[in-house]
Amino acid sequence: MKERDLVIIGGGPAGLSAALVALQNGLYVTIIERSFKLGGQLIKQTHKFFGSEKQYAKTRGLDIAKKLIEDLEPYVDHLEIYLDAAVVGLYKDKVCTVYTNEKYFKIQAKAIIVATGASEKFIAFENNDLPGIYGAGAVQTLMNQYGVLPGEKIVMVGSGNIGLIVSYQLMQAGVEVACVLEAAPKIGGYLVHASKLRRLGVPIYTSRTILRAEGNESVEKVITVALDSSWKMIEGSEIEYNVDAVCISVGLTPMHQLLSMAEIKMRFIPELGGMVPVISKDHETSLENVFVCGDVIGVEEASSAIVEGKLAGLIASKRFNQNIPNYEDMLAELHTQLHILRSGPFGKKTTTGLAKLQEATHA
Repeated sequence: MKERDLVIIGGGPAGLSAALVALQNGLYVTIIERSFKLGGQLIKQTHKFFGSEKQYAKTRGLDIAKKLIEDLEPYVDHLEIYLDAAVVGLYKDKVCTVYTNEKYFKIQAKAIIVATGASEKFIAFENNDLPGIYGAGAVQTLMNQYGVLPGEKIVMVGSGNIGLIVSYQLMQAGVEVACVLEAAPKIGGYLVHASKLRRLGVPIYTSRTILRAEGNESVEKVITVALDSSWKMIEGSEIEYNVDAVCISVGLTPMHQLLSMAEIKMRFIPELGGMVPVISKDHETSLENVFVCGDVIGVEEASSAIVEGKLAGLIASKRFNQNIPNYEDMLAELHTQLHILRSGPFGKKTTTGLAKLQEATHA
């Protein structure tokens, strides 16, 4: 069994940011990433980010990923990275079981930061398993990483920021977006993204969802239906679209499975995306020296994941190195950054969820 000081599970924006801070404070860090490259969701995001300069505002997601990876290069002597490696077991004694290259091995860690992110949610409708039905993340991967179009004409289900952004990216790539459907009475994303689509003639329908998909070997048609104020389908409101693809973008859910496996205390908080770990103010779970950051603790923008990663990396570093200069000032600055990121109207859901999680912590 290998023994390591700090193991970070997940090489996305939160995990990379945590690694950098830990390395800057003299720790030996091991990153385990299930993909064949670092960067997480950022590597397939071509849109520019909001926020402040500290969170790489006006920078494209894939360029942010490059920057976060480049920042680690001066510390390669203290850094170990496993790519295309999946942590398939996490246990109460802080042992990780890793599967890579068709082999298993175990790591005994002194401290662990779990930054596993989130997975896409899906919705139930008739024939939702037909070829040609994708999650938004899959569409981004096909187009932005591999240059493959998902179809010629598509219906987007979901009007959150990702749904709106991916719709615009599809149009830039030459795909016709028939419409954007939103089951809620109002759109979920920023108006600036919705306005781009409307200027290009893409209708955005609220209180409407997909009823079923039709086709022989793949999607050929979708039928949509209106919803009343009780979210019930309105008879006779069906509209058909002849399309060859459907993109589902209805949110993310934290990937909590490893935390649950280690019997870490969990709570279901809808505002945070689902099951999340109960944590202390130091982002520590109920299992000593196991910390969390990023979407695994609540689905937010990558900007927040970057700050949370730095926060977890700093706090974990303190457990190994008690003489971190300006520790309290750095801690306060990171908390301030998170507060600013969550202070707008779109941060209300997160702050509500975090307040519920705080209640669970003291229960």
